Amino acid sequence: MEFLIVNPDYFELIGIAGFALYVINYSLLTLRFMSGQSLSYFVLNLLAAAFVLVGLTVSFNLASAMIQLFWVVMSTLGIALRLMRPAPELA
Repeated sequence: MEFLIVNPDYFELIGIAGFALYVINYSLLTLRFMSGQSLSYFVLNLLAAAFVLVGLTVSFNLASAMIQLFWVVMSTLGIALRLMRPAPELA
């Protein structure tokens, strides 16, 4: 069963990838390459939060975990709303 043992550094790297996704997503939003109403905005937020949560398994921080869980819930809600009724196109 040694093959199930995973190096904690991999979880740290996944957490860092989550940070990178947050930064990329926010930059795209700020520079108007992406709309805050788009499905891709919510998908990137969900992935970023999930990745940071994985990183938190190595060095847990309750406040950070609560923020990430909030982003997971809100992003999931945003995705569901966009799939049920797409946002109107902005001119």
